[in-house]
Amino acid sequence: MSDLRKLVIDGVEHELDPDLTVLQACEVAGKEIPRFCYHERLSIAGNCRMCLIEAVGAPKPMASCAMQVKDLRGGPDGQPPEIRTNSPVVKQAREGVMEFLLINHPLDCPICDQGGECDLQDQAMAYGADFSRFTEAKRAMNEINLGPLIKTHMTRCIQCTRCVRFATEIAGVPEMGCTGRGEDAEIVSYLDAALTSELQGNVIDLCPVGALTSRPYAFNARPWELRKTETVDVMDALGSNIRIDAKGTQVMRVMPLNHDGVNEEWISDKTRFACDGLARQRLDQPYVRKNGKLTPASWDEAFAAISEKLSGIAPEKVAAIAGDLVSTEAMFALKAFMNGIGSPNVDCRQDGAKLPAGNRSAWLFNSTIEGIEDADAILLIGTNPRKESPVLNARIRKAWLTGTEVGVIGEAVDLTYTAHHIGTGGEALYTLENSAFYRETLSGAKNPLIILGVGATARDDGEAVLGAAMALAQKIGGRFSMLHSAASRVGGMEADCLPEEGGRDTAGILVGAATGAVEVVYLLGADEIDMETLGQAFVIYQGHHGDAGAHRADVILPSASYVEQSGIYVNTEGRPQMAYRAAFPPGEAKEDWAIIRALSERTGEPLPFDSIEQLRKALFEKVPHLQSMNTITPAEWQPVGTGRINDMPFICPVDDFYMTNAIARASETMAECSRLAREKTTVLAAE
Repeated sequence: MSDLRKLVIDGVEHELDPDLTVLQACEVAGKEIPRFCYHERLSIAGNCRMCLIEAVGAPKPMASCAMQVKDLRGGPDGQPPEIRTNSPVVKQAREGVMEFLLINHPLDCPICDQGGECDLQDQAMAYGADFSRFTEAKRAMNEINLGPLIKTHMTRCIQCTRCVRFATEIAGVPEMGCTGRGEDAEIVSYLDAALTSELQGNVIDLCPVGALTSRPYAFNARPWELRKTETVDVMDALGSNIRIDAKGTQVMRVMPLNHDGVNEEWISDKTRFACDGLARQRLDQPYVRKNGKLTPASWDEAFAAISEKLSGIAPEKVAAIAGDLVSTEAMFALKAFMNGIGSPNVDCRQDGAKLPAGNRSAWLFNSTIEGIEDADAILLIGTNPRKESPVLNARIRKAWLTGTEVGVIGEAVDLTYTAHHIGTGGEALYTLENSAFYRETLSGAKNPLIILGVGATARDDGEAVLGAAMALAQKIGGRFSMLHSAASRVGGMEADCLPEEGGRDTAGILVGAATGAVEVVYLLGADEIDMETLGQAFVIYQGHHGDAGAHRADVILPSASYVEQSGIYVNTEGRPQMAYRAAFPPGEAKEDWAIIRALSERTGEPLPFDSIEQLRKALFEKVPHLQSMNTITPAEWQPVGTGRINDMPFICPVDDFYMTNAIARASETMAECSRLAREKTTVLAAE
C-alpha cells in the first residue's frame, strides 16, 4: 500500500490510501455518495454523474468515482485537499443530474417489478423534484429480447452500462453493448440474440432501475410481501450464499448474498431461476407399489412394507446410496441406520468417484476459492468449470485478467478466457512436461494451482488420475484442489457416509442389484444413477421430487427439499455452512433425518437421537470441525498412490448445465433454457 495521504472530508481530516477513488474515500469516512453507474466489482465508467462532489478550489463539481485521492490538489499554503459531499453546490448539481435522468423516465413505478428496491426511487426521494420543466415528447425505446430469464423495459434505462460491463468483464461473454449517442443511446444485445451466459441473471441485481428485471418473477410479488431467509445454494458444490424470498408456502425468488470468500455477490442462473421447480412434480405423500403400480399409502403402511422386506433379508444384501442435494445430517443418519441393521453397503458418491476415505487433502479445494486469485498459473484437469461451477469459473477469469495463465487437459471448450489446450485424455498427464505450457509457465510459477474435476475420478482409472494430479502439484510446489459438482459430496465424505470394510461402493451396489446379490436398495435423493441397473431389487426412494428414483421405487418416502429443512452443507473447499428453512414441505412430506429416525424405530434398531440438535451433537462428536460454521479446516497433505492412466478423453460430468438435479429438471424455466442451449449447439455444429 502507498503512503497514506491526508484528505479533509466535510471538515474532518482523514488519512487515506491515495489509490482510492474519492468515492471510496468518502465511503471509508462514513459519507454515503449516491451513484448509479459505479459498482465495486466493475470498471469505472463515469456515466451517470450522480456521484458529484465539490473539491475546494476546483472550478466545478467532479465525479467522485473517476477521481483518485492522489489526483486532488491541496491548498496554496500546503493544506491537504478538501472536498465537500453535502454543500449547496453539490446538492444543486445532483438535483440537476436527477432532473436529467427523469426527463424520459416513464411513470412505471406502480407496475414496475423494481418498485421498492429501486436505486432511482431512493435517490429521487433525496434529490428529485415534484415537477418537470421538460415539455417535449418523451423518448421511447424498443424492448429487446434477452431470452427467457431477463425481462426488458428499455425506456426505463439510464445507460449506466453496468450490464454491459458485467457481461464483458465478469461473465466473459460480451453479448451486450451500447449504441448511439445522446438521446439515441441504447443498450442492445449483439445481433438481437438472447444471452447465453450462465451468469446473466446477475444483471438484474446490477440494474439500478427497472430496465432489466426477472422474467419468471414478473408481477408475482412486491418485496415487502416476502419472507426473507438467508441460506446457501445446493445447485452446485460452491455453496453460494443466497437469500430465499417466500410468499406463504411458495418460494418466489432467489437472490445472492455477498460472501467474498465464496461467491462474492454473484450466483448462477440455475441457482437463481430453478426455484420454480420446487413447486412442481413434488412428492407429498408416501407410496407403496402394489400389483406393479405405485399406490398412495400412509406412513405406517410405507414403514410396514419396508420393515417386512428388511426382516427377511441378510444385512449384506441391503445397500444405500445418497444423492447430490442431501444435507450432511441426513447422510450421517443414513450411515447410522445402515450400521444399525448391520449393512456395510452405503455410499455418498453416486457418480462412482474414486475418492479415498479419510484423506481430506485428496478431495478438498485446498487452495480455497478465494485463493484462486493468488495463483499465477492454473492447470485444469478433466473439468469444465463454466458448466460445473460458473461462479467459480468467474473467479478463475478474474485471476486470468490479472495475468494468470491457464492450461487445460480435457475438452477444448469456451471457458470465457484464453486457455492453453494441452490434451484431451490421460496421456497428456504423462507428456505434460514436454508441453510449452509446462516449460514456460507451470514449472516456473511461484504459486501454481492444479484443479482436478471430480468427473475425472469417476472413471475406472480415477484413483490413478487423482494420484497423478496430486503428485504433479507436489512436484511443482503448488496447491491441489478438487472441484466437486455435488453440494452433498464433501459433507458425505466428512461424515464417512462410505462403505464399511468389505462393503460395496456405488458401482458394487449397482452390480450387486443387477446380479441379485443386493436385494434392497435405499436411495436417499439419489436420482443420477442408471435405474436400469437396479434389476429386480426392492427400491426405497426417499426424496422430494417425482424424478428417476421415484419412478423406479417400490416404496416412496416423501421428504423436504433443501429450502424446507435446515441442514449443514460443506462446500468444495470444506467450508461448513448452514442452510435454513425458508418454507414448509407440502402435504405429508417430512425432514430427511426424521424419516430415517422413524424408520429405524420400526425396524427395531432405533437411532440414538430424537431431535436435530441431538443428531448434530453426535455428528460434531465424530467430526468436530464441522461445528465451526463458515470456517475452513485445512487438510493434512496425504499423497495418493499413482497407477496407470488410460488415454480415454476426459468428459465433463455436466452434459446439460440446466438439468443436473431433480429440482432443475422440474423447472419450466430451466427446461426452456435447456431447449435454447441445445438449439444453439445444433446451429453451431451445422455451421
